[in-house]
Amino acid sequence: MTTKYQLANPAAPYIALRRHFRLVMQLSWRDVIGRYRGSFMGLFWSFFNPLLMLAVYTFVFGVIFKSRWNSQVTSHFEFAVVLFAGLNINAFFAECANHAPTLIIENTNFVKRVVFPLETLGWSALGAALFHLGISTLVLLVFEWAASGSVPATAVLFPLVVLAFVPFVVGSVWLLSALGVFLRDLKQAIAIVTMVMMFLAPVFYPLSLIPVRFRIFIYLNPLTLIVRESRAVLVWGTQPDWLELGIYLVLGCLFAWVTFVWFEKARKGFADVL
Repeated sequence: MTTKYQLANPAAPYIALRRHFRLVMQLSWRDVIGRYRGSFMGLFWSFFNPLLMLAVYTFVFGVIFKSRWNSQVTSHFEFAVVLFAGLNINAFFAECANHAPTLIIENTNFVKRVVFPLETLGWSALGAALFHLGISTLVLLVFEWAASGSVPATAVLFPLVVLAFVPFVVGSVWLLSALGVFLRDLKQAIAIVTMVMMFLAPVFYPLSLIPVRFRIFIYLNPLTLIVRESRAVLVWGTQPDWLELGIYLVLGCLFAWVTFVWFEKARKGFADVL
């Protein structure tokens, strides 16, 4: 199993995706539907949740705390748009990372099937999270249009920003899902880590508020660049920093390759533990 994708090839994770793309789509949709199965409103919850969160953040930060992002962002509706653009990226990563430690444990029946490509579970978790990110982004754009009367043309570049983020996210899923089989406390630890990462990224505040000597710690957070560039295309109407995104993508692909190899080697011991 560890040689079927020629693991020495850095493209191995994406060869796996292409080979099992239909299965990945089916598993992703199963995850989305399964989340709302049995509920009265069904998939409507995927729209209602971001709407509710947007309303809450607008009221709490804009009305109660009267927060302002900068001198150009003066209304609480504009502040909510800026805030929500960052929160969506954090929610996307947190959904994948928090689910990853139990991903294999929840699919023990697949582990016992020698021919089942377990690596597709990582891609399917990512696919389900991308669905929710798409819905949240749609809600954000509609709210932005209602608040300001327009949406930046650069919003069409948002998928490219997300694309640069995908290798890191799916690599994190492979790493955490394999570790989660052997370390059952990992789920609780990751919940804390994702919360810390949210506060150490410019989600609730602009980078300009961080003292220069501490900014290095913010930039080391994998969320920082993606949050910044998401706001650039969705809110500020500016081009993303293509060079930094390109470097991020290359490093993310390297990380995804290493964790994919780790996952393929670690899977040999899954059945013994489960």
